[in-house]
Amino acid sequence: MPPSQDFTGDRWIAQIREHLRIADRAGLEWIARPARIREPARPNTDLDVATPASARPIPPLDVADRVAALASLDDEVKRCTRCEICHSRKQTVFGEGSPTARLVFVGEAPGFEEDRTGRPFVGPAGQLLTKMIEAIRLKREEVYIANVLKCRPPNNRTPEQSESDNCFPYLHAQIRTIRPEVICTLGAPAARAVLGLEKPVGQMRGRIFHFEDITVVPTYHPAYLLRNPADKVLVGKDLQVVAK
Repeated sequence: MPPSQDFTGDRWIAQIREHLRIADRAGLEWIARPARIREPARPNTDLDVATPASARPIPPLDVADRVAALASLDDEVKRCTRCEICHSRKQTVFGEGSPTARLVFVGEAPGFEEDRTGRPFVGPAGQLLTKMIEAIRLKREEVYIANVLKCRPPNNRTPEQSESDNCFPYLHAQIRTIRPEVICTLGAPAARAVLGLEKPVGQMRGRIFHFEDITVVPTYHPAYLLRNPADKVLVGKDLQVVAK
């Protein structure tokens, strides 16, 4: 493990305690490792090898339990002050969508419009994401949309690793509560947080990965597509993998 990724004993213990505290508040029975110390995910080139979500050994949650767990996590996020960016946010942006969604989209962080409204992906990039969802014959309310960070970084800068580490337990709890079959990561920071891979999206897209037996399909962030519309063709191919 590179020195920059090493954990001191105290920090490691603090991370574990935070995971346990969030899990207990959400009523979940799991222990997650921080994103920085996870082993990198290994890709699968066969698009039919994903383990069904129903095969994962996790306790059952009905819809009401999932709604309650997500609401508890949302309250936890609203009180979170673990990063300095909590002082510049207007409000937290937890996530939205179906608590039983088969598909979860994960971006990197809220932007200006998201910070203003408290909803994920509502600006120009969000409008494009809605079109992407509709392109695979789903409605926005049928999927779940979240970000790794729950607060907007100043000036929409790229999230720092420590900020992603601080927020990842919340995202992990969301994923374990919703239990999707597929996660579509949008952009490199989201893929790095979920998969632990330090690679450009161009080197990851076109393949599928697994996170706790959930199929993960990395693709470009909608904001990137607004600047590089020619790559919409590639994203269209990635969405067909998601649909399959």
